[in-house]
Amino acid sequence: MSSPAEETTHTVFLEDIDSNYKARRPEDDEQNASQSSQSVPGSSQEQKKPSNKRQRTIEDMFFGGKKATGSSKKAKVLAEGGTNSASGSQKIVAPALKMSGVQKLNAIPFSLSEFVSSLNEEEKRLLHLECEAMGKSWLKLLKDEIQSSYFLSLKRFLWEEGVRGPNDTPKSCKIYPPAKDIYAWSKTPVGKIKVVIIGQDPYHGSRQAHGLCFSVPPGVPIPPSLRNASTIYQELKLEYPDFEIPKHGNLDAWASNGVLLLNTCLTVRAGDAGSHSGKGWEQFTEKVVEVVDRYGGANISGWKQDSEANGIGRGVVFLAWGNWAAKRVQKLDHKKHLILKSAHPSPLSANRGFIGNGHFKEANKWLEEKYGADGRVDWCNLRLAA
Repeated sequence: MSSPAEETTHTVFLEDIDSNYKARRPEDDEQNASQSSQSVPGSSQEQKKPSNKRQRTIEDMFFGGKKATGSSKKAKVLAEGGTNSASGSQKIVAPALKMSGVQKLNAIPFSLSEFVSSLNEEEKRLLHLECEAMGKSWLKLLKDEIQSSYFLSLKRFLWEEGVRGPNDTPKSCKIYPPAKDIYAWSKTPVGKIKVVIIGQDPYHGSRQAHGLCFSVPPGVPIPPSLRNASTIYQELKLEYPDFEIPKHGNLDAWASNGVLLLNTCLTVRAGDAGSHSGKGWEQFTEKVVEVVDRYGGANISGWKQDSEANGIGRGVVFLAWGNWAAKRVQKLDHKKHLILKSAHPSPLSANRGFIGNGHFKEANKWLEEKYGADGRVDWCNLRLAA
């Protein structure tokens, strides 16, 4: 039996309104993602005092549990549909939980402990990494996907390659990025996404990959796609002359500002580019893009046009650099999203259409028109976190 503290940690009801990117700290991400719940009046159970547990279940919310403590965020009814009162005659329906047939992001409840309990022993072993390292605003939307046969096959392959959980992968494992960083991209909450940049493979050099496309950890030499004259930084300098090119290649600051930095293949064998392609990651990240299509931008604070639309994706910017990325966005609705394509920023192709594409300013113009000033990305802020 779990202690109250354990149950508080492992039960989350997400509103996905996190304002800060939590780099590689799953426990902080889960705590910040967890939300309070609210009882619905009319149940004969309302007068009964529950235990001290802060865990809220669907039954608690609809049969009169106390409001959860320890959260400063406004309480919400998070469950879809309704339930009968004690007499069995009155149906109570949580309002405005769907729009155009899509369930609102804020209304989707998720219990990590219940999810883990539903897994068989092999699934618990294979999906331990996802349960520990994936941002919970993503896990609640991808939980069915990671139980699918293709994904479990992918995880069996990775297990044979040496990838285990976030803290028990052998140091001798030569798969990049480190297991704990494979889902670093997911620390950008779904509802706060403004821009998606799509990469292909993680960097396959030592210490380079850390779960964000085109980015390297602080202290690691800047890769060619960021370093040379035909680089992302050079394009930024052309669009924003006051931009000071940093001496590092770390893009964590973008991730904290609503930029999803997603590779289509999330792992690679050391020194062997493309070695994990065709194993299932491409299908999984296609699903990630579908989630962004449905919920990206759902909770950007600058949205004021229709409060009823909060919780449903209203469109984001996709930056598709190179043919590989362009194929990944071809099915998206061009009326809903701004989709910008150009050559890849690698030194071999950047001068054939990447430099001078104007994507950063064009993205901000579209975001400001749609979401107001809060929708813009501060592209020039690449300061390292303290």
